[in-house]
Amino acid sequence: MKKTKETPAAPSSGPLKIRIDGKEREFDIENPVLPAWVEDNKLTAGDYPYDKKMKSDEYDETLEKLQIELVKAQAWLQSTGKRVMALFEGRDAAGKGGTIFVVRQYLNPRTARNVALTKPTPTEQGQWYFQRYVDHFPTSGEFVTFDRSWYNRAGVEPVMGFCTPQQHEQFLDETPHFERMISNEGIHFFKFWLNIGRETQLERFHDRRYSPLKSWKFSPIDIAGITKWDDYTKVRDTMFERTHKEFAPWIVIRANDKRRARLAVMRRILLSLPYDGRDLEIIGKEDKKIIGEGPSFLKE
Repeated sequence: MKKTKETPAAPSSGPLKIRIDGKEREFDIENPVLPAWVEDNKLTAGDYPYDKKMKSDEYDETLEKLQIELVKAQAWLQSTGKRVMALFEGRDAAGKGGTIFVVRQYLNPRTARNVALTKPTPTEQGQWYFQRYVDHFPTSGEFVTFDRSWYNRAGVEPVMGFCTPQQHEQFLDETPHFERMISNEGIHFFKFWLNIGRETQLERFHDRRYSPLKSWKFSPIDIAGITKWDDYTKVRDTMFERTHKEFAPWIVIRANDKRRARLAVMRRILLSLPYDGRDLEIIGKEDKKIIGEGPSFLKE
């Protein structure tokens, strides 16, 4: 079992009964000792195809090469006026923020923005649902990432009761029309879903709970979500069935290994943009074990 060093303040919770692969387990976020059944399965959970993380030296070398290509791609955006918009979605602790960080790390912040909106203000609650997101869309030459997006209404909101069933259904009906307009506008549009296994999520929650540097990430919503895995799976599958379209496909990244996931996201972006000086040999080929599109790949 893995022990942790320090115990900062965080939301409290008692032991939770959860069922994983037909077995009932007990998980107590207040116990600083991570259960062995979580530790042993945190990488391979959910039939992840690798049993070891990518080696750090290989990751660091590849990451730098891909980040150089992203800088070249940004220069092309600025010279041509093309626009990029990438949404990052997934369960809590899927690695969205860290992936966005490495994508943007060496880009010029004047034309590369990240959008991570808080809950709607009273004014925004009275607006058209998509309105506050449209305000942040890229202008000429910009690269914009969204750390969660309008897809809150397809996941967190219906599970936690923050929207009505009618609002959820309306969202699922309207979103493909909304995203077709984005595609028709000529924006290079990416929808990434970072998919993780259940033990992977529990280990990351536990790490957040006891890390002095990450404890701010851990919230009551995380605690509530621990027992709602199946509810989130159900709305996720419905979301994929209704909003995965040829003009706006869901790109699924199996993200138990954060290193492989980050590189997979960067490769997909770089292989999709016809920027000047693109080096396909440096970018490399996609790892089809961890990246695919739509509901069929999600269920493989």
